[in-house]
Amino acid sequence: MPTPLPSTQALACLEAAARHQSYTRAAQELSLTQGAVSRQIMALEELLGVALFRRTRHGVALTEAGRQYARQAGRWLLELRQGTLEIMAHQGAGGSVALAAVPTFATRWLLPRLPQLARQHPDITVHIDVRTRPFLFADTTFDAALFAGTAAQVANWPGVQAQWLMHEDIVPVCSPQLLARAAQRGPGRAWQPVAPQAIAGLPLLQQSTRPLGWQQWFAAAGVAAQRTLDGPRLELFSMLAEAAAQGLGVALIPPLLIEQELARGELVIACAQAPQRERSYYLVTPQQPATPALARFARWLGQTAGADEGGADGSNSNPNSSPEAP
Repeated sequence: MPTPLPSTQALACLEAAARHQSYTRAAQELSLTQGAVSRQIMALEELLGVALFRRTRHGVALTEAGRQYARQAGRWLLELRQGTLEIMAHQGAGGSVALAAVPTFATRWLLPRLPQLARQHPDITVHIDVRTRPFLFADTTFDAALFAGTAAQVANWPGVQAQWLMHEDIVPVCSPQLLARAAQRGPGRAWQPVAPQAIAGLPLLQQSTRPLGWQQWFAAAGVAAQRTLDGPRLELFSMLAEAAAQGLGVALIPPLLIEQELARGELVIACAQAPQRERSYYLVTPQQPATPALARFARWLGQTAGADEGGADGSNSNPNSSPEAP
């Protein structure tokens, strides 16, 4: 005997009532009567054989079973809405990729290159939301994630496969005016980098998500710098870039994320010390067959990143990683 399925209206009533903790406000949102919402939830409870809400002096409150089921219902309804919109938008042709991405990489690197994707694959649409840490794909509607991290972090991400894209080279950058003052040079030579020891005497901008960044950089340069943890703490590379361009200090940023600032001369590389390569960028996908749209997007992304990384033929050029790992 087939398992009975709840109606979408019953699930919508449950999801709205769970958010509002109120049948009345759920009814207002869904343009139904309070009695209609109550009947839909009673029918759902009868189908499931468990109570989803309990009565309180102030209205209703979710049971533990109700809380779990409402969370699942919200995810199902979101997937259904997005799938419906995709079919309506593409009329059955092409496809889309729902992408979770680290914000600055998406804004500064990916978005300027998406016109290339549109020219090569005009039937693919890319939707982007922000995620900075690993997550379970089963709990989201994402098809893939652009992730910045170490090989160990990717290897410990359960249930995924990862396509290596490029190294994240970290270099110190600052405004040319700050560098000129530090080196006691005239403006005409402001672009020339200084020694690592000179960087230690400049104000340092800290990234809050990488609190030991400067400590590690000076250690790699062989400089016993003091006060490596001092300075304003900012979360995103885009914030660091703006603060550095305004002359507030030196920041550790991947050059690929500040291409425009470097081209305009708003930022300069402050030191010629070899860049740090602690992290890389990966395209992470669930361990299941990719949709045609995702497969084409992954292929295009790998070629585009490979060209930027310096691969002669635009292919994945990481010497330490296969195209898919783990």
